[in-house]
Amino acid sequence: MQHLQWFPGHMTAAMRMMRENLKSVDGVMMVLDARAPESSVNVKLNNLFADKRVLYVLNKADLVDKKDVARSVARFEEKGLSAIAVSATDKHTVDMLYDKIFALLKDKLEKNKEKGVFKPVRFMVAGIPNTGKSTIINALTGGKKAATGNKAGVTKGKQWVRIRELELLDTPGTMPPAFESQTAARHLAYIGSMNDANIDFNDLAYEFINEIKVKYPKLLTERYGTEDVTASALEIMNGICEKRGFLLRGGEYDYERCSKAVIDDFRKGRTGKIFLD
Repeated sequence: MQHLQWFPGHMTAAMRMMRENLKSVDGVMMVLDARAPESSVNVKLNNLFADKRVLYVLNKADLVDKKDVARSVARFEEKGLSAIAVSATDKHTVDMLYDKIFALLKDKLEKNKEKGVFKPVRFMVAGIPNTGKSTIINALTGGKKAATGNKAGVTKGKQWVRIRELELLDTPGTMPPAFESQTAARHLAYIGSMNDANIDFNDLAYEFINEIKVKYPKLLTERYGTEDVTASALEIMNGICEKRGFLLRGGEYDYERCSKAVIDDFRKGRTGKIFLD
């Protein structure tokens, strides 16, 4: 398996920009992927926001079993951290998020009110690439105001967005300069937080199948018709190639097409509800 690492130059500038804008915000919304919440915590950002009130938002909760989502939120709360699980496509959870933001700053807002100060609450929206930061902002506004995309690194600069009594600063996705755990790095590659151009998909799909056949063997069978989930990842991929017709001239298996299909199936939720962490 290739050693996974991705920290392009613009991320250094993004960190600097966030540091410069911290004084102008009341709190930070840290957006995580609910499928890999622990892996998608950027410790560098945690250190940067140590003096701010932080709300951890586990996005894409619809792609994970409710029990796993609840357990994840509980883990953050056990550490004394504020957390909420949302799906940007679910208006109910988006409304809950809006209320949670103001609840986090309730004491500050009450003090301002006593002083006769009425001004919008300002939150910085941060996190690693492709966790859905801009999508959440658009869900809160009810329309497209922030640039979105299904690949890492769409947001390049800061964007202020106003929503009723709330102002949000959208920031570029930022990875840690180095990964202490290659397992966490793989999980981020699975969910699309790294630049796919730098990924060996054959290796990635191989590792993904090895992980899923242990954690979710039934899903492999349901999605790909895998009869023997104890088989090697290579044998399982061979079976997928045969069933899907991923074949090259001469009948050889087209592992490249197979690998990309397996990872895309997971990312789009077609494989089923999978919790990685």
